[in-house]
Amino acid sequence: MASPIRVARAPDGVLAYAIPLPPESLPPVVPRELESAWEHARAAAAAERWGAPRRLLFRRADGSAMEMLLADADAACWAEAVDAVHDLGTVAGLSVCLRLLALIELMTRAQWMRGLFTLGSEGAELHPALLRAAATLPLDAAARFDETGLRRLLSRPIPSGVSA
Repeated sequence: MASPIRVARAPDGVLAYAIPLPPESLPPVVPRELESAWEHARAAAAAERWGAPRRLLFRRADGSAMEMLLADADAACWAEAVDAVHDLGTVAGLSVCLRLLALIELMTRAQWMRGLFTLGSEGAELHPALLRAAATLPLDAAARFDETGLRRLLSRPIPSGVSA
C-alpha cells in the first residue's frame, strides 16, 4: 500500500512532509519500536550524524493545517536516525518519531518523571511503564503528550524490583 504521506526535498535542503491527518490521529506504536528508535537516535547523536531539517504539514479534517518544523540540530539528528529505521514517510514511522521527540521534551521538564528513567554515559534506561505509556498515549494537537494524562496513566503503583 502506498504511503499517504508525501515527502519532497525543498531547494534549501529541508525535507517537507504533507501529512493527511493531525498529530492527535497518529496511531500507537509498539514499545520496543520506541525503545529501538531511542537507541538509534542516541547512536546517531554520538556519531554526530546530523540530519536535514524537516517541515511537517499536518492536515486536519476541516481542511486547516498545522505546521511543525524540526530545525533544531538535535531534533533533526534524531528524526534522521528514526527515518533510517522506521521511514518517516509512513504514518507508523512518523508516529514513532513524534512520540520519541514528545517523550524527550517531557522528560526534560517534568520533575515527577525522574524516577522512571536514568541517563548515563552508556545510554538511557526507561521504565517499561514509561515506554508503554509513551507508545500508546495519544499525542495532542501540538504533537506533544498531555502531561496530566501521562501522569495519571503512570500514577498506578509500579512494583518494586522492576527495571527498564
